[in-house]
Amino acid sequence: MKFSTLTAGLLVLVISTITRAEHYQIVTEEWAPYNYLENDQLAGITTDIVQAIMALTGDNFKVEVLPSMRATRALNEQPRTIMYSLFRTAEREPLYKWVGPIVEDSIHPYQLASAPQQIYSLAQLMNAPRITTRNAGLLPDLLESLGFDNLDKSATKNQQLYRMLIAGRTDIIIGDTDGGVDYYSRQLDIAPDTLRQIPIEIYRASLYIAFSRDSEDEVVAAWAEALEQLREAGELARIQLRYAQIPAP
Repeated sequence: MKFSTLTAGLLVLVISTITRAEHYQIVTEEWAPYNYLENDQLAGITTDIVQAIMALTGDNFKVEVLPSMRATRALNEQPRTIMYSLFRTAEREPLYKWVGPIVEDSIHPYQLASAPQQIYSLAQLMNAPRITTRNAGLLPDLLESLGFDNLDKSATKNQQLYRMLIAGRTDIIIGDTDGGVDYYSRQLDIAPDTLRQIPIEIYRASLYIAFSRDSEDEVVAAWAEALEQLREAGELARIQLRYAQIPAP
């Protein structure tokens, strides 16, 4: 990709924002394959997209990885804060300024392929003995709002979900997008066909970059324009393809 071509349409925005955008911070959470630490280095599909955006806008904001709730709290309470990757829900819509979408994905429940009771319907899912999900965040809140009363919210990290399922400590897990399930299965050496996707789409939405409400409109606009330049150049698709081809460590 020739960044000189991509930056042509951004020059005016960069000049007008570069001196104003010195004190922003970026936060994100550990959520593969979009944003995660690998050998103490931040990686992931949306991490690479955010870095590509800043290469175009001339920004060099520090990125900090925080637990999910702390990252959201920073976005809500600290000035000039940016967070990725975030689902853009109706409740969140008025709280932030948005850039995106950056990627789109869906979340399904998973069980062991060898499970004696295969789940196919929502009614079966809601009556399963135990469903393990993350201890906090959008997903457990969504499941509770849908009427699930069989939730185990003991997992604080994504890897715990898979270890609990493999060990027989839970029947079903709901926590990651399908791409995330593929990533963690490779990372934890879970053999192919060990896990079975339950054909019920729990949630489908696009992931966005969220800016705190005090962020300058010029900065938000520069990021939005940079993202569109990357999309039109095919760079977003190339980044996603690159992660699809690289096995997890």
